[in-house]
Amino acid sequence: MRADLHHMTIEEAADAMSSGQLSSVELTESVLARVESVEDRYKAYITVDADGAMEQARRADEMRAGGRATAVTGVPVCIKDNIVTRGLRTTCASKLLEDFVPPFDATIIAKLRQAGAVIVGKTNLDEFAMGSSTENSGFFTSRNPWDVSRVPGGSSGGSAVAPAYGGCIFAIGEDTGGSIRQPASFCGIVGCKPTYGRVSRWGSVAMASSLDQIGPMCKTVRDAAIALRVIAGHEPKDATSSTRPVPDYLDGIEGGVEGLKIGYVPSLLDTEGIHPGVVEVTENARKAYEDLGAEIVNVELPNLKYSISTYYILCPSEVSANMARFDGIRYGVEHRGEDMWGTYARTRGLGFGQEVKRRIIIGAFALSAGYYDAYYQKAAKVRTLIARDFSEALDKCDAILMPVTPFPAFKIGEFIDNTLRLYLADIFTLGLNLAGLPGLCVPAGTVDNMPQGVQLVGRAYDEKILFQAGRAFERRSAHSLAHRLAASKEKLP
Repeated sequence: MRADLHHMTIEEAADAMSSGQLSSVELTESVLARVESVEDRYKAYITVDADGAMEQARRADEMRAGGRATAVTGVPVCIKDNIVTRGLRTTCASKLLEDFVPPFDATIIAKLRQAGAVIVGKTNLDEFAMGSSTENSGFFTSRNPWDVSRVPGGSSGGSAVAPAYGGCIFAIGEDTGGSIRQPASFCGIVGCKPTYGRVSRWGSVAMASSLDQIGPMCKTVRDAAIALRVIAGHEPKDATSSTRPVPDYLDGIEGGVEGLKIGYVPSLLDTEGIHPGVVEVTENARKAYEDLGAEIVNVELPNLKYSISTYYILCPSEVSANMARFDGIRYGVEHRGEDMWGTYARTRGLGFGQEVKRRIIIGAFALSAGYYDAYYQKAAKVRTLIARDFSEALDKCDAILMPVTPFPAFKIGEFIDNTLRLYLADIFTLGLNLAGLPGLCVPAGTVDNMPQGVQLVGRAYDEKILFQAGRAFERRSAHSLAHRLAASKEKLP
């Protein structure tokens, strides 16, 4: 049995437990020991539930002994801290919710518990998921495991850091504009943003309700396929949840890409500010797919360049509505004022960080009388054009290959006073959320000695083709987390 149990994949752990070589208690102890030894360095977690995890591990071993094991029974997982967990605090990385302990589980948490997964704890994020680096967390900034002077990305930064350093076997993130794929790229792991509606959002603290989507963050493509099947499915309490049956995402995953058409958007590589290394990594991925037998089809997404301006009208507009519930009365830590309005002002003024305030103000302005038609309505129309571009491109191919980010993980504090530059980190990811399409980030190389991924974009509810294409690339390349850890010079401390 390998010594570094915490670096196992879901499949490796499940196989070892099925064969009797390993118990969930042993695996969970290894993960918790890893967290205890290096968490102060990497800062992935807001809350670690060691006692709860060990109790869950014992129950998982009993579940397996009783012949009721699933693909993730006994496997340690961490959860982005904007997804509610019964009896375990959910802070959204905000001082306003610092002590909030939910009385119920989100749908995906209930699914994970039913499947026997072991919830280790809740991971750091930008406050209420508003940001791309975790620097907007109300508590602390997470650190990139490959270089602690750099950000891990965001907003699901902690959910990328933990599996990368061995603080869990897989993680659950949430993606509103790239918040799974961007940190996955920065930290060298696989991240899947499913089709909007594929995974229920019930119990996820909403930022932008028409854009948010929960998904897995894993060490391999196969693990992402396994995890998605566990958490996907219809939830009657969620009006946006799809009723489509959930397929077996492992079925056909080893089928390769020979005969598949992979779309390619050459114009994206001319984007202002894109790092030459990102261009090289993306071009190398295109060549790899050609070598694997895929047909490369050039396509265009002419309106994608408007995705940032579109997103930063629509998203803040929804933020301004969703944040209204946090008033210190129904939710949040109350800061009393002279009257009701004074209480609202003090509670939100002291509880919300600068980025949350910024988006509330922008959104309220965009929805206000006299400006709704000029801003929100026009942005909604452009959103339709972006979705149409993707639809027309995917009529010509099976999946589209794109960069994930225009540059690699940047230094902590490097863009802290340059909000626009930070927003540009999501220039290649926002379009998928606006269109509601699935995206898969796969490690593809290094830029400035930091991991860099590429993303595959598919038709709605066609995650299977992304896993198949992503797995073919993963098998051929030497950029997966397992490959990086196997190189002694890249062993994480």
